[in-house]
Amino acid sequence: MTQTLDTTVVFRAAMSRLATGVSVITTRTGSSPVGMTASAVSALSLDPLQLLVCIGNHLFTRAAIAQHGRFAVNVLGEGSELLARNFAASKPDKFTGVETADDHGVPVLKDAIAAFVCDVAEALPGGDHTIFVGDVIHCEHRVDSRPLLYFAGGFGALRAPH
Repeated sequence: MTQTLDTTVVFRAAMSRLATGVSVITTRTGSSPVGMTASAVSALSLDPLQLLVCIGNHLFTRAAIAQHGRFAVNVLGEGSELLARNFAASKPDKFTGVETADDHGVPVLKDAIAAFVCDVAEALPGGDHTIFVGDVIHCEHRVDSRPLLYFAGGFGALRAPH
């Protein structure tokens, strides 16, 4: 079914009402780190431990994940808007000035409030995206942290419960 421009615009506007967490997906191509900002990330399974990420087929990071076979999901916390914008930009070296650890074969951002290192279990077609199912081989998190949110085209944060 072919969509009209109007349908696409309405769909995108409606989806902007869904608040999501903000993550940076990282991997390697050769010895170079690669990364991008993403909001299409979800837990998938507890047995086995799996999550999924959806990445546009036109993006370099998609090809790098497919080639390397491993990726990390770095969950960003409140106050990390500049980091999110940095990895959303089209520029050659997004890792300049960004502290990472590389203990598991892919860069993990030191400023992340949670991180999941995954081996690609499946790569499934999803329209103009690829759905990568990842087997979680390592995860970590900060106990006293709050997520960066994306909503209606901008960044936000959770309000403290009463």
